[in-house]
Amino acid sequence: MEPEFWYERWQHNEIGFHAAEANPLLVAHWSALSLAVGDRVFVPLCGKTLDIGWLLSQGYRVVGAELSEKAVQELFAELGLEPEISELDELRCYRGSGVDVFVGDIFDLTPGLLGEVQAIYDRAALVALPFSMRRRYTAHLRVITATAAQLLLCFEYDQRAMDGPPFSISDGEVARHYAGHYDLLKLASVAVTGGLKGQCAARENVWLLNQAIVG
Repeated sequence: MEPEFWYERWQHNEIGFHAAEANPLLVAHWSALSLAVGDRVFVPLCGKTLDIGWLLSQGYRVVGAELSEKAVQELFAELGLEPEISELDELRCYRGSGVDVFVGDIFDLTPGLLGEVQAIYDRAALVALPFSMRRRYTAHLRVITATAAQLLLCFEYDQRAMDGPPFSISDGEVARHYAGHYDLLKLASVAVTGGLKGQCAARENVWLLNQAIVG
């Protein structure tokens, strides 16, 4: 997946993957993470998702990572925030009340830059990446977050029926990436109304990942 793919889609407003409201599966299952108000949540490849506004409204702090600066500018505009912008090594950081977003390649984000987070909300990152990048991404995510708990949303469908993104992520693939580090619990599996992009039948699966206890 080349960065130019996402730059071009944002530049031409080809963002059918951007939802007009907070994801109902987030709203329904967020409490499973048992976080405290004020905890910090990482949203990788966040785009300008309204899920960030919902998390802020619930009293959480949010940190995101996004390749497209246009998406981040639109996110802050929609949140009604005037960002403070700083240059940090290979990344640029937009900061506002309760929210920080790093602009650039997520693989340039280090634990030191990210800071401590209590949870990860991955709705649009794993499904956005082709198979060849997903192992590297999941390993990197564990490193920079110290294997923080996750609420993971992913689609499952016949990949032959449609080109991604979003890509199909099977239960087996979730296990291959995460079972050695997390206890996995599938919280829900719901049919996508009207099919995925209107092209094929699909399900959206919700996973709770808690760091496995060794010993």
